[in-house]
Amino acid sequence: MVGLTTPVVYLDHAATSPTRPEAVTAMLPFLGGEFGNPSGSHSMARAARTAIEDAREAMAAALGCAAGEVVFTGGGTEADNLAVVGAPMGRRVCSAIEHHAVLLPVEHAGGVTVGVDADGLIDLDALGDALSADDVVVSVMLANNETGVVQALDAVAEVVRARAPRALLHTDAVAAFSWVDVAQAASVADMVSVSAHKFGGPKGVGVLVVRDGVAVEPILRGGGQERERRSGTHNVAGIAGMSAAATSTVRDRAATVARVSALRDCLADALSSVPDVRVTAANAVRTAGTLHVQVRGVESEALLIALDDAGICASAGSACASGALEPSHVLAAMGVENAWSQGALRLSLGWSTAEDDMNAAAVAIPKAIEMLRSRA
Repeated sequence: MVGLTTPVVYLDHAATSPTRPEAVTAMLPFLGGEFGNPSGSHSMARAARTAIEDAREAMAAALGCAAGEVVFTGGGTEADNLAVVGAPMGRRVCSAIEHHAVLLPVEHAGGVTVGVDADGLIDLDALGDALSADDVVVSVMLANNETGVVQALDAVAEVVRARAPRALLHTDAVAAFSWVDVAQAASVADMVSVSAHKFGGPKGVGVLVVRDGVAVEPILRGGGQERERRSGTHNVAGIAGMSAAATSTVRDRAATVARVSALRDCLADALSSVPDVRVTAANAVRTAGTLHVQVRGVESEALLIALDDAGICASAGSACASGALEPSHVLAAMGVENAWSQGALRLSLGWSTAEDDMNAAAVAIPKAIEMLRSRA
């Protein structure tokens, strides 16, 4: 394990990103004296409710929607579940590379998954063939949480509108928000999910955008908060922190994308000199913060342990599944051979990543690979 004097290089922003200072500042009042329940009627409750509505306006601006279309949730998983499960009765459809928060509810409902090509882009012809008049929701993520590959959501929407005109289009934008103008790219979607801790907000809070005229059946019932769409006492501090982080992310996004993509490409160049290492979906449009590589002849678990010993925090894929280090369903759907996929390594950068981090990683990762191969 990393010793107390070992510097840590954090390359797991896709799992969770460090909390932005702006988010911490926004949260602090509601972790102390301003503790009112926003559903009440007295002055402290009204102050909390004002903070919620201010945050709603900020999230609406960041997501390119009306304030009334913002539904606060307990995170990205709940937002995805609400979109899929809360849709009207009928068949559910999603891509084969969705996060399990979408994939499992679709499969549980007896829905259909649609394949992708070798770059992880959804097969639009296959999507068209799979759709029918019985479909009520189609979910295609804006950016993949493992590979960073960005989908052409406009093209997806055209197919859905033509083949399943009554179906709602949902996009999981959790992995996209830090890097993509979601307000523009997801404007064709009826529902959009984001999660605060992926862009520098706190854990345990998210948003589902539900466009005006779109009805979702609540999966949490109780006090009727969020216009009956999501009951439960609001996490005022979390919501305030999320809105502050979202505002900062949108403000700095262009500069961050330019800086981080250059750092990512430098690291990719350094790793390209290592034999039998290849970048996943190298020719596809990918988010600036994601460098997913496949290392032949090395197992992910051993590589992650070696990197952790060297002070490098990374993952093999989705943080929700990496604890068990199961084979990636994303890479399997892309047709990646087992000899390559078993050595998957996701290096994800973020708003706080610095050049020194890349320099350290460029030295440590090849050393770890060489060490493991020498032991084989």
